Amino acid sequence: MNREKSIIPHIIAICFAASLWGVDGVILTPQLYALNTSFVVFIIHFLPFALMSIIFYKEYQKLKSFTKEDFFLFSLLAIMGGSLGTLAIVKALFLMNFQKLTIVVLLQKLQPIFAIFLSVIFLKEKVSRSFIFWALLALISAYIMSFGLVLPQADTSKIALQAYLLAIIAAFFFASGTVISRKIATRHSFTTATFYRYGFTAIFMLIWVLSTGTITNITQATLTHWIVIVTISLTVGSGAIFLYYYGMLRVKASIATICELFFPLTAVILDLVLHKNQLALEQWVAAAVLVISILTISRRFVN
Repeated sequence: MNREKSIIPHIIAICFAASLWGVDGVILTPQLYALNTSFVVFIIHFLPFALMSIIFYKEYQKLKSFTKEDFFLFSLLAIMGGSLGTLAIVKALFLMNFQKLTIVVLLQKLQPIFAIFLSVIFLKEKVSRSFIFWALLALISAYIMSFGLVLPQADTSKIALQAYLLAIIAAFFFASGTVISRKIATRHSFTTATFYRYGFTAIFMLIWVLSTGTITNITQATLTHWIVIVTISLTVGSGAIFLYYYGMLRVKASIATICELFFPLTAVILDLVLHKNQLALEQWVAAAVLVISILTISRRFVN
């Protein structure tokens, strides 16, 4: 019981972080459509890191004790989860102009499958049949909550197919990021993990935008763009990542990836509130089953 109680705040932190990402995906990031994807990814990592460098400047001292594996893990996380994963999903959303996103959202739900598979292989996490049952129930519920009991209609245009491929790539990279994050969280504090995730990603993306010339977007961004960028950087961006790494201190990657399904849950709720898109009865039931599945996994598989 004590073990269960001690891990609940970490579970809640991951769920809340995923909810903040849902807010970002529905309300904030769509407003940056006019800007280049790589510039958006760069700036939403660079600004928080610049601020963290002032507040947590003592973190730089920890570089002296970093092993080769630490540098490798943070570099890999920055490239896969921070850079390529974010580039892929933002580009997919931009290609679809934030319209007709059903297939893109569906393909993103492959992320937990990838994450569980990778956590078993690389982290040696044990996955029981009971866990698989509840994980599949959560995934099915997330699907029904998003699309109802019908198959989503696929746009087969060239642009749409590119978006679908990018969504699959993003799902894999984000799943890899979940697994790598768990590994890092067992070695460093959540402050250090967040600080260097943003730091390494900002460096890699700076090299990217300089080499591609997209750094010029800095002069093209409007006041509205900058307000959105700063909001993302200071709230649903860095704030969510702090919460996420706090959660990852105690939560296995295979469980964390199911908790991250609060992302689509939040997105659906916001869509209901903001766009008045009513949910069918089966979608309400699926949303309830999703929450129950996540709570069950959180309680029964914490060890």
